[in-house]
Amino acid sequence: MTYHAKSDFLRVMMERGYLADCTDYQALDEACCKGTVSAYIGYDATAASLHVGHLLNIMMLRWLQKTGHKPITLMGGGTTKVGDPSFRADERPLLTSDQIDANISGMQRVFAKYLSYGDGATDAIMLNNAEWLDNLNYLEFLRDIGRHFSVNRMLAFESVKSRLDREQSLSFLEFNYMILQAYDFMELNRRYGCVLQMGGSDQWGNIINGIDLTRRTLDTQLFGLTSPLLTTSDGRKMGKSAGGAMWLDGDMLSPYDFWQFWRNTTDADVGRFLKLYTELPVEECERLGALQGSEINEGKVILANEVTTLLHGAAAAAAAAETARAVFEQGGVGGELEVVTLPADTLRAGLAVTRFLVESGLVSSGKEAKRLVAESGLRFNNDLVTDPNMVVTAETVGAEMKVSIGKKKHRLLRLS
Repeated sequence: MTYHAKSDFLRVMMERGYLADCTDYQALDEACCKGTVSAYIGYDATAASLHVGHLLNIMMLRWLQKTGHKPITLMGGGTTKVGDPSFRADERPLLTSDQIDANISGMQRVFAKYLSYGDGATDAIMLNNAEWLDNLNYLEFLRDIGRHFSVNRMLAFESVKSRLDREQSLSFLEFNYMILQAYDFMELNRRYGCVLQMGGSDQWGNIINGIDLTRRTLDTQLFGLTSPLLTTSDGRKMGKSAGGAMWLDGDMLSPYDFWQFWRNTTDADVGRFLKLYTELPVEECERLGALQGSEINEGKVILANEVTTLLHGAAAAAAAAETARAVFEQGGVGGELEVVTLPADTLRAGLAVTRFLVESGLVSSGKEAKRLVAESGLRFNNDLVTDPNMVVTAETVGAEMKVSIGKKKHRLLRLS
């Protein structure tokens, strides 16, 4: 659909590639032009930090605030106890209340880097749906809310249908999740005047449920807006790497490794990622994304610097860039490499190089270590390791040793 937005918010969403679908473009656009719109995105507290996969919708909330509207970050203290079954093959592990609270605390630290919280008209607020879900009366909930949901319609939603088509079990607990999420939207509208829910396109069915429920119970018009489910140009899920999730918490992933993740962006993704994950003008994003050959590396460095600055600050981004320059251009060590420690006793009698890599946590298995050596992917202090029978001793490590796994993973190893 070609729609020419009048409001700054919807124009940014469309120009920068955030928008996959919207329930009513024109009505939402008019609401944004008339005054401050409150919008929310929900986050279940399933881990101690958010990761790069969450960053696209965090940037949507940031742009919402920058264009004069009010973001709500809704923490799923209640819904995490159920678990979102959308497009999952199995049920999420159930967490205790203490685990959920600890995870929420960790996620709050990330949000504070991107949004300004406070009491002003456009200041963000953070809420927890446990506030209204924990004390629900089951019979009243079934009578007042459950009667508005058609099981036939719920079974037709793609997130549920795909699970059932694969003949994978969907528990009654999980089946209730979409009702609870719809109830969240209704409560946010009733309590805080929230009129817009945003999320990934896999949340479309859940968002529509909330809009329908609120129309039936409160006779209020709400809106839904979804972003595309993002994958890299080579088909990988955004935010995943060979080493696991790319966390947004600096204690779980170093600023250097975060910077490197963006520096290693494939050529075809540079322009798109600059639009989505930085605040550079669209024209500049397109110019950098169109660079060819080795010149595209300029765009990758700018992408890494801009995204790292937003999360960790300009000093951390500069330090990461300098470390990368020392490591890749000069073959040096660099000051920001992640340090890996290994008990000195481990090397008392020496360790075969494959075992050494496993013990230090640099690879996950001996098989991976052997393949690394065979494919000339292992270096100690920039020297290629070619002998799979090499024995690593304390003398090999010395005061510290740089270990390079392939071209992109570098660590400092020290004995403790």
